[in-house]
Amino acid sequence: MNAASFSSLSDGHQRLQALVGAWRGEEEVSDTQWADGGPATSEVLAQAEFGGQFVVQRYRQRRDGTISFGSHCVFGFDQQNSLFTMHQFDSMGFVPVSPATGTWDGNTLTLLRSSSRGAARVSYDFDGGDSYRMRLEFQPIGSDAWQDMVRGLYRRVLPSELREG
Repeated sequence: MNAASFSSLSDGHQRLQALVGAWRGEEEVSDTQWADGGPATSEVLAQAEFGGQFVVQRYRQRRDGTISFGSHCVFGFDQQNSLFTMHQFDSMGFVPVSPATGTWDGNTLTLLRSSSRGAARVSYDFDGGDSYRMRLEFQPIGSDAWQDMVRGLYRRVLPSELREG
């Protein structure tokens, strides 16, 4: 898609384009009820869809040479409420009741989603056009404390550099 195609998008939809691209990440996974802690690598492929109104992201985390977690996310911008949205479907199999919602603060997009298990907060902090940091935290029901789940640094790569699967 060329730059002229994006010029007709709202400012919010244009902000979403920061997610677009092929990315490789080095992650640190924390010990949680869902996974043991330790290092991981990841690959992310995010594409603009429907003229840039949505960004569809495929994420694959690898540990010990095999895929340990995968997700598909659809990012959007709710113009009426001035909120960014993320619908996530992942290999854990939990069906999202509602999307995560959030806002940009400077170069950081932060999204929050609540469920019957607790709340999840994910932030994407863009260091520039070629890298970003992601942090995923969880707050169990009845707790005031946020627990780290995953932190990572992601660098832009060519799509051909990503593995299949």
